[in-house]
Amino acid sequence: MDSENCPVKLTAEVIGGKWKPLILYYLEDGTRRFSELKRLIPASTKKMLTKHLRELERDEVIHRKVFAQVPPRVQYSLTRHGQSLRPILKLMSAWGKRHRARYGTRRK
Repeated sequence: MDSENCPVKLTAEVIGGKWKPLILYYLEDGTRRFSELKRLIPASTKKMLTKHLRELERDEVIHRKVFAQVPPRVQYSLTRHGQSLRPILKLMSAWGKRHRARYGTRRK
């Protein structure tokens, strides 16, 4: 199999990146506002968080809902397509819990 048709490559392109898995993990519990995601992922800059949210929206993994009010309110949630990633996120979470002692102290 060539790398262009590799399913792992496709998955990594859609959900890969420093913040995308965390965004998806926090959206598993339901709808979140931008400010909530920023608070949950404080190491991310607003620019990078916005970039990753736009990419996930472009790939139809998340839905962005804008409320017409002042100031504007924006909410993010998983699409049905995005919900299909839940098993992957659960496996990633389980792996992280299982190996936290090995990697946790080095990842600050």
